[in-house]
Amino acid sequence: MTPTFSTACRSAFTTAGLVLLDASRATSTSAAKSSSKPREKAQGLRRLTRIFALLFVAAIGASSAATYLVASEPISINGRRELFLDDLMVGRLEGGAQRVFHKPVPREVVMTFDQPWEGNTCLAVAVFQVGDVYRLYYRASNTPGSAGGEKRGAHTFDAYAESADGRHWTRPALGLVEFQGSKDNNLIPKPAAPEGWALDALTPFRDENPEAAADALYKAVAPLYGPGNTADDWLSREKSLAVLSSPDGIRWTLMQDQGVFAQEGFFDSVNLAFWDPNTRAYRAYFRDARQPGWIRDIKTGTSSDFRNWTQGAWLSHTSKPSAQFYTNGIRPYHRAPHLYLGFPGMYEDREWSPAMAQLPDTEKRRKNVEEWKRPGPLSEVQLMWSRDGSTFELSPSTFLPPGPERAGSWTYSDNVAWHLVETASDLEGAAPELTLYAQEFYYIGDVRLRRYTLRLDGFASIHAPIAGGELVTPPLIFKGSQLSMNFASSAFGSLRVEIQDADGKPLPGFTLDDSIELYGDTVARNAIWKDNPDLDALSGKPVRLRFVMRDADLYSIKFEETK
Repeated sequence: MTPTFSTACRSAFTTAGLVLLDASRATSTSAAKSSSKPREKAQGLRRLTRIFALLFVAAIGASSAATYLVASEPISINGRRELFLDDLMVGRLEGGAQRVFHKPVPREVVMTFDQPWEGNTCLAVAVFQVGDVYRLYYRASNTPGSAGGEKRGAHTFDAYAESADGRHWTRPALGLVEFQGSKDNNLIPKPAAPEGWALDALTPFRDENPEAAADALYKAVAPLYGPGNTADDWLSREKSLAVLSSPDGIRWTLMQDQGVFAQEGFFDSVNLAFWDPNTRAYRAYFRDARQPGWIRDIKTGTSSDFRNWTQGAWLSHTSKPSAQFYTNGIRPYHRAPHLYLGFPGMYEDREWSPAMAQLPDTEKRRKNVEEWKRPGPLSEVQLMWSRDGSTFELSPSTFLPPGPERAGSWTYSDNVAWHLVETASDLEGAAPELTLYAQEFYYIGDVRLRRYTLRLDGFASIHAPIAGGELVTPPLIFKGSQLSMNFASSAFGSLRVEIQDADGKPLPGFTLDDSIELYGDTVARNAIWKDNPDLDALSGKPVRLRFVMRDADLYSIKFEETK
């Protein structure tokens, strides 16, 4: 198919053509009458050129009101929920319609890692829900040589907390690991590593493989470092990822002595793995560094049994990352599992300067720079997504910046926990929200975990201003008998839906005039037409959807069977 120009663009080019034709005729007539005057003829041609240039600019300006992306073949979405992160669902945007990316809203601090076995370098937080229980795993760690770690000694453990609502967390007394003469703590026993090897922090997950064994319902990966290593000789370590399993997420066993991805990464970060429903295999993401230049980046690999893995391969990015990847935070989005969402912690060293000296916790920041003998690192969180798990597109703006300056902010490892969970809204009766947890006070004091919330599917939307705007999709093939939409409007905003054939012709019963104007703020509302036409009759056929909006945002769509 060939690109289709907007009405405004077509009109502008038509006008340009007519005026150019008139100007050409006038110039030709003038030239015929004054063929002995080459200077006047040249001037006429220059005028003609200027007219063409001006009208061409006008035509391009008119066309900027609409953006067209044409699909050569219908896109089969069946009953998938589709978000508007990328251009797949955008055939064209008209009027003032545009894609807008959204940032999470900061909420309360849900945990302060202030117990004797915790401290200033607690990290590697993994969160997921099993039944009615939210489970949280983290590295309970303190580094006394750095700011905020002075009141404790050096230690590193794995720890567990749980919650009934994702807001109020408790440290269950597991009674499994002794610390300072007591087992009254929430520490998880770490399995013994092979002799001479060291096992670092676990990153657990609930195995969603339907064939997972009862004694391996939970799995984890953890950095495994070789013998004879010292902190001063880290680069020469043998490095791999250990694979572990557990029946309950508390008592862990090494699945094999040898690590996987041996010497394929540095693993000095939050490495993770999960069951991938798209490929029906396990997938891992881990950190390495591109050479030359020691540029931190991410690799991925897959496995059918969690023991034997493919060789790690670098992720591809559709645009140049703004900084280095410190973490990756990737997992299929539970409401649209064909989309892999990542919340990577982006990292960069910034030289000590008067600007850095004006950030919060100046003296502690200065102490760390002197201790580490390197510039002051800063972090923030980005959003990225993929439809194949290997090639990722990055949001054009930062997802979670450090935010307003305050104590414990603008620090090294301002990262979010892996991954999203749903929690009840702060507004009674409102739809659930997405919750993320972000670290504060890393290498400054006792690390804190702050909750952030976002609308369900609310990473990006197609927004139309008060003046209005339209979205028309490429040709789609769906399965279902109703179209559910996640949208929000103002009190006097609106959304209407027209269904067209693949060539853009409105279908009888589904025209814009037939569409019932909707308004509100809901994560699931069905499109309605006057005579309740049979949407199921269009199932399996290529159609386009036209959304005409005013002061509204459209976050996602999903075809469903009638409930």
